[in-house]
Amino acid sequence: MSSSSHENSASNKRLLALCFGVIGVVYGDIGTSPLYAFREAFNEQHGVVVARENVLGVLSLIFWSLITVVSIKYATFILRADNKGQGGVMALMALAQRGVRRLRAKWIIMVIGLFGASLFFGDAVVTPAISVLSAVEGIEVLAPSLERYVVPVTVLILLAIFSIQKHGTSRVGPLFAPVTLVWFITLGTLGIMGITHEPAVLEALVPHHAVMFFVHNGKMGIFAMGAVVLSITGAEALYSDMGHFGKKPIRLVWFFVVLPCLMLNYLGQGALVLSDASTAENPFYRLVPEGLLIPMIVLATMATIVASQAVISGTFSMARQAVQLGYLPRMKILHTSNQEEGQIYLPTINRILLVLTIAVVIGFRSSENLVSAYGLAVVGTMLINTLLVVIVARRIWRWNYGRVVAVAIVFLGVDSLLMTSVIDKFIYGGWFPLALGVIVFTLMMTWRKGRELVMREIKRAGLALEPFIASISAHPPVRVTGTAVFLTANPDGVPNALLHNLKHNKVLHERNIILTVEVLDEPFAEAKDRISVAPLADGFYSISIRYGFAEDTNLPAALATVSDCGFPFDMMDTTFFISRESIIAGDRPGMVIWRDRLFEFLARNATSATAFFEIPGNRLIELGTQVEI
Repeated sequence: MSSSSHENSASNKRLLALCFGVIGVVYGDIGTSPLYAFREAFNEQHGVVVARENVLGVLSLIFWSLITVVSIKYATFILRADNKGQGGVMALMALAQRGVRRLRAKWIIMVIGLFGASLFFGDAVVTPAISVLSAVEGIEVLAPSLERYVVPVTVLILLAIFSIQKHGTSRVGPLFAPVTLVWFITLGTLGIMGITHEPAVLEALVPHHAVMFFVHNGKMGIFAMGAVVLSITGAEALYSDMGHFGKKPIRLVWFFVVLPCLMLNYLGQGALVLSDASTAENPFYRLVPEGLLIPMIVLATMATIVASQAVISGTFSMARQAVQLGYLPRMKILHTSNQEEGQIYLPTINRILLVLTIAVVIGFRSSENLVSAYGLAVVGTMLINTLLVVIVARRIWRWNYGRVVAVAIVFLGVDSLLMTSVIDKFIYGGWFPLALGVIVFTLMMTWRKGRELVMREIKRAGLALEPFIASISAHPPVRVTGTAVFLTANPDGVPNALLHNLKHNKVLHERNIILTVEVLDEPFAEAKDRISVAPLADGFYSISIRYGFAEDTNLPAALATVSDCGFPFDMMDTTFFISRESIIAGDRPGMVIWRDRLFEFLARNATSATAFFEIPGNRLIELGTQVEI
């Protein structure tokens, strides 16, 4: 066998392995939508009667929504907008900002992107709750008397899901793909069984029925579209998880596995309702043969656990990107795998998600109540993705205005229709994820603005670095052996820690490094651009270390590679000096007082620089300073 054949065989095996992984991670959320999406269309709240034309109309809307939103918009179009292979709303925001020059335009894109990330957080709270609830509710079909156990069992499962996060997905990850693959095969098989009893349901694939649904139901038909939105929840995962698997495996699995199995199941549910209107109450579980109901409930629960795990992991990744880009305070980030850098665990985020998710389950008590809280945040995130990718198409891809406007009209038109269909859900629970999003957005904007104000005060009170070094040369203090590294955000000013050390200890190290850390709007920094060194004078050096927003900031490891200073960095002979600012909320211009106090609280509870920059505790000296904002 030739070398090219070996390479092709290895490439095909790798592609197959990636496709297998995609099934378990990317499509867990959208894969559990058949549990509740079609059923919700005939909820009494919408006023849509269970009639033949309505059943075919809803199925047609689901099919064409999956085609236009998922297949065309996400799988074909938005997947092109990769930020050096990375996806997700934060990566898309950074990419869009790179395409504009005006600060005002960058600020507007930042606001749009941060609100999209905030809505994703609200979605991440609701997704585990509705997924697990809808699966456990199968026991009501098995025995209606067990209804009172649905909420307690759901809470116990959620406790288990969040408790295993600290161990990472590497332990349970190998089960994800097999469970989800079996789930999709089962969905397709059940759908085929239903279709054979009522083959006429295949008429729903003709778009005529989608149009006639609105003709027959008028305004109520538009609001019933809110149920159709539930069938596309999780579509954003195609883009968010692009960095883990690449575009090709995600597209292949969608078109050849997920889309066919989902539509077969929806059509099977529709066929069942056409033959027996009473099954519209829970068509998914009514489609299951009675003898297989218990195994199906178990399989559905396992599938929803996978779906929950995927969105939780996505939230961890998004939070780390927000921390690196300076939109959230430093948090403890733990790696749960030695092989996969993307497998991380954030204890603070995990605890917040656990408390909020359980509160949602106890508050709403059923998936039927919870679906009202689900669609609004999802559609909001999709709308923001469309706005950002249109900016990328014009500014980064250099599309002409006619092409950009045509794409914008189509996708924003679809998003606007979906938004109109779910806007009435605001008072029925849609306010909840939106409220969470507003809270997270406020935290991000406050932290960003607060850091700017702190930098303003530090620069105002600081000394210029070059004259300071000149004065040191003219009046040299006592020098001690070793290397001192002073972390600062202002490379042109004298770090407060350096001033305090010189003032109180009256000594200066033999070598002094003015170190700044810069996070780029790219996921990974190029090796050639990682570190820059500028010799100053009298033993002073200015070093800048650059990281991407998807990388860890390990300063000792980065400094160990520096060779332009004329000496090696021996950690046993190096001391890190960091100025820890104590924030005091004052009446200076910048933010209103409650935001000053919120920033003060966030700064006080942020993870120390020692842990965040992975600096050994025995090589660090923190010197406090007060900053009034």
